[in-house]
Amino acid sequence: MVTLLHLLRDGDFQGAIIFVLSGCFVVFVCSPIHELSHGWVAYKLGDNTAKNQGRLTFNPIAHIDLIGMIMILVFGFGYAKPVPVNMRNFKNPKSGMALTALAGPLSNLILAFLSVFIYYAIPSYNEGILSYIAMFFWYSAVINVSLAGFNLLPIPPLDGSKILAGILPNKAYYKYMQYERYAMIALLVLLFTGIIDKYLDIVINALMFVISIIPALIFG
Repeated sequence: MVTLLHLLRDGDFQGAIIFVLSGCFVVFVCSPIHELSHGWVAYKLGDNTAKNQGRLTFNPIAHIDLIGMIMILVFGFGYAKPVPVNMRNFKNPKSGMALTALAGPLSNLILAFLSVFIYYAIPSYNEGILSYIAMFFWYSAVINVSLAGFNLLPIPPLDGSKILAGILPNKAYYKYMQYERYAMIALLVLLFTGIIDKYLDIVINALMFVISIIPALIFG
């Protein structure tokens, strides 16, 4: 898994600069799309909460979380300010919440695919300035895939836990949510021990392979 720390440790300062620039692109463009996707799907399913609070916007100021932004720039994954959702406004609260939660990671995968497509479309990307542009879009794809993989973890308050709510029977989910406070501790342990890096490595490699198939076939 590529991170700013790894690039700096390896002495790849040009790569580190491009990684930070890609991270800024994700923070100010992709993360707002992620949160907007949550709010838009919720709105379409009958919940006006995000709309009423001005969160159906591409304006990054409305979505940025300082710690989450720093995590994205340094580690390649993190979070933005969660969009408020009231599942009681959905006709079917469980499925509505699951679809709303899924919209965010799905937007990251779409953005990752577009970045990979541009990467492959750049001619002779191993030469000159084109190589840096290509690297920018490759890192953009990797960070978006990392965000999707991270948010799909079934640990509150991540999107994966809300998707899980739409799959599990009510009794099983309520039992699971009794341990929500411990789930947060588990998430912090995964983050600080680096265990989550191994998970993200597997997810990133698998998803990058999948989303690269079509661009690779088109552009060779």
